[in-house]
Amino acid sequence: MIKKRAIYPGTFDPVTNGHLDVLHRALRMFDEVIVAVASNAGKSPLFDMDTRVSLFRENLAGIDRVKICAIDGLTVDFARKEGAVAIIRGLRAVSDFEFEFQLAQMNRHLAGDVETIFLMPSHKYFYTSSTIIKQVAMYEPDRIADFVPANVLKKLREMYK
Repeated sequence: MIKKRAIYPGTFDPVTNGHLDVLHRALRMFDEVIVAVASNAGKSPLFDMDTRVSLFRENLAGIDRVKICAIDGLTVDFARKEGAVAIIRGLRAVSDFEFEFQLAQMNRHLAGDVETIFLMPSHKYFYTSSTIIKQVAMYEPDRIADFVPANVLKKLREMYK
C-alpha cells in the first residue's frame, strides 16, 4: 500500500503548542508526516539543532506516523527525496499569508509535483509564534505555560535564569 506522506518544515525554535496542533491536523490528512527541523540560515536560533529536534521528539513519543529529521537545504528537495506529496505550512494570521504564498509559489516552480497545504492552528494559538514565546520567556517564562509543551517551558526557564 502506498502511503501519503507530507513534510512539515520549520525552524521550531522552540516548538509550540500551535506547531503540535498543526501537526495533529496534518495527521488526519496524511498517513505519515515528517517534521523537518530546518537550520534556517536567515535566523539565529536560541536552541541548537539537536535540542530543537529532541524537544519535538519528546512531545511525539508513541506516535509512530511521525518522523523527525534535521534538514539543511531546500524543503522541496527533501520532500522529493522522502517521497512526500505535500508540504504543510501553518497560517496564524493574514500577515503570514503573503510570505507563505510566495514560498508556496517558488516551491511549486521548483517541484510542481509537491503541493503546499496551509493549515490553521486552533484559535487558542493564532497570536503565538516562537519569536513572541521567546520574548515573553526572557522576562517571565511561566506566563507562556499555556502555549508551549512542558519540556519547552522547562528548557526556557533554564535558558533565562
